Amino acid sequence: MSGCVFCGIVAGEVPAFRVADEPDGVAFLDTRPVFKGHVLVVPRTHLVALTDLPTDDLAGYFGLVQRIAGAVESGLGSGGTFVAQNNKVSQSVPHLHTHVVPRTKGDGLRGFFWPRHRYADDAEAQTYADRVAAALSAG
Repeated sequence: MSGCVFCGIVAGEVPAFRVADEPDGVAFLDTRPVFKGHVLVVPRTHLVALTDLPTDDLAGYFGLVQRIAGAVESGLGSGGTFVAQNNKVSQSVPHLHTHVVPRTKGDGLRGFFWPRHRYADDAEAQTYADRVAAALSAG
């Protein structure tokens, strides 16, 4: 897609510190890493959100994400990884991408990056569960 920096990286028109370039996607260092070694994995095709990724491409794409997570851990000696994805909201680049962030015990990253909100009670929680389940079965 014209003007998409990630499409430019995939095409080789925008420089990036590539980690992998495979049929299922391209992985490269994030220019604004949470921690050094933070990798972004993108599909080769311009898609905005996870819901746009064809079902037939899930195994290949997430297989690449899984291999990158293992490589970040073993290659950097991290204790693990944080793997995350924003869909539409909070995407600084509107192209599907998965963050693979190296983690070490005591690195200062606590849970998710946003505050938590409790349900008022079990009835409210059940209402949310029911709404999601209904949309899943409709869809």
